[in-house]
Amino acid sequence: MHTPVRFTREMAFSRDEWLRALPEAVGAYPVSVGEGADVRIGRGGLSLRWHVAPARRIALLALPRLVVNFEFEGLDAAARDAFMKRFDLYMHRGGG
Repeated sequence: MHTPVRFTREMAFSRDEWLRALPEAVGAYPVSVGEGADVRIGRGGLSLRWHVAPARRIALLALPRLVVNFEFEGLDAAARDAFMKRFDLYMHRGGG
C-alpha cells in the first residue's frame, strides 16, 4: 500500500454518519472536529476537510456522497499506510 501525502476520496456517507464513524476510525489518536477534522498522529497529523456532494442515484437508490480531502503532515510512508489500514477497515461500507 502506498498512501500519498495528499489525496481526495468520494465516500458514501452523509455528514452525520461520517462524524459518528470518525472517532472509531482514528482509534486512540486525538481528533478535533470543527469545519473539518484534525487528527494528531505521533509528531505528525492528518487534516481532513469535506463537503457534501449531490447523492449518487442508481434507479430508485440514492447514496449520500461526501468528498473528503486527506492531507498528512510529518508522517513517513509507513506511518501513513499504517494509519490508513485501520481507517479504511472502519470506514468500509457495504461490499459483497
